[in-house]
Amino acid sequence: MLRIAMLSYHTCPLATLGGKDTGGMNVYVRDLTAELGKLGVHVDVFTRSQDEHVPHVLHDLGFGNRVVHIQAGPESPAAKKEIANYIPEFVEGIKRFACEKGIRYDLIHSHYWMSGLAAEKLSEAWGGIPIVHMYHTLGEMKNRVARSEDELADANRLNGERQVLRRADRIIAATLAELTQLRFLYHADARKLTVIPPGVDTAHFYPIPAEEAKECIGLRPNDRMILFVGRIEPLKGVDTLITAMSCLNVTGLGRPVHLAIIGGEPNAEDLTAEMARLQKLCDDLAMGQMVVFLGKRGQDTLPYYYSAAEALVMPSLYESFGMVALEAMACGAPVIASEVGGLGYLVQNGETGYTIPDSDPGALSQKLTILLNDAPLRERMSRRAAAYALDYAWEKIAMQIVGVYQELVGEK
Repeated sequence: MLRIAMLSYHTCPLATLGGKDTGGMNVYVRDLTAELGKLGVHVDVFTRSQDEHVPHVLHDLGFGNRVVHIQAGPESPAAKKEIANYIPEFVEGIKRFACEKGIRYDLIHSHYWMSGLAAEKLSEAWGGIPIVHMYHTLGEMKNRVARSEDELADANRLNGERQVLRRADRIIAATLAELTQLRFLYHADARKLTVIPPGVDTAHFYPIPAEEAKECIGLRPNDRMILFVGRIEPLKGVDTLITAMSCLNVTGLGRPVHLAIIGGEPNAEDLTAEMARLQKLCDDLAMGQMVVFLGKRGQDTLPYYYSAAEALVMPSLYESFGMVALEAMACGAPVIASEVGGLGYLVQNGETGYTIPDSDPGALSQKLTILLNDAPLRERMSRRAAAYALDYAWEKIAMQIVGVYQELVGEK
């Protein structure tokens, strides 16, 4: 039986989605670990403890696989730049856990650059066992689309990403776009790169009849909803979507279409700068009740929102893949997305939704108008999206990941 040390240093796979540092990577680590368990692979997921009241070892992912919270710095949420200083403590905590449990790992699978730095030290301590790494987002790409200095990846991250690239035995890229970015921006060795997309849990995300989905989330049968799901940060382009909604030209409706935004904390006393900016934009455009900020929602409720929506919109400036788009498609929601990164590969333009230029509210409004005014088109796209998503079922994707593990362990 393969034994894998999975590293997700800065964010726990069990965390509620929609927060500042919780999103697609959390879902990826959680669902991959559960699927690996079904295949008989033992996985311990190591993450930094952010709450002293949460048990340090949890079995929520099943099949004997564990989520292990390691104390590294204060047991409270902290900025990524701050927790980079605690990586050595994280490494020592993992080494102690492995020693106490008497377990020897065959391979380390790290996620995001800080986990990759920890993986390098652990591999040294454990006899040079192989490292598989996934970046999820790249600092160089974030810098290309940053709108302010606050959004720029610092030298620490950029240097760390290159250090991880030098040491890792295999890099898993989510799409051909990410592989190309690694080759040209980071001069990665092509022999280290393998393209394996993220998967989707098709037992959880599947089409629910719209009237049943609407009832579950408190909508009336005739209500019409456009949906956004994701972190509330400038990179996600939510301002483009809000502006596009203000320009809609939808005919023959008894009720207006509204936009539901899932993510962030819209009612917090101390709003983030981006949440405050988006709420002000709604006021400036006199959107009234047309835009509803719903805050965080659990994974158990998302299939109802996806199935109830006329479309999901991802107006991002950069996405390495776009797992929200895949989840929505699995539920039969057409997706309108910026033609950036992985989204340009995932969304089949004119078939499962539309791809559009980023930061172009006019183009987005035009596609939304077409989709909302053409029920037969929406139904065709819905069927095609759900069928297309089946190719990304986790059982298929996890087998590819195990193939990489077996190859590297066999070489070692």
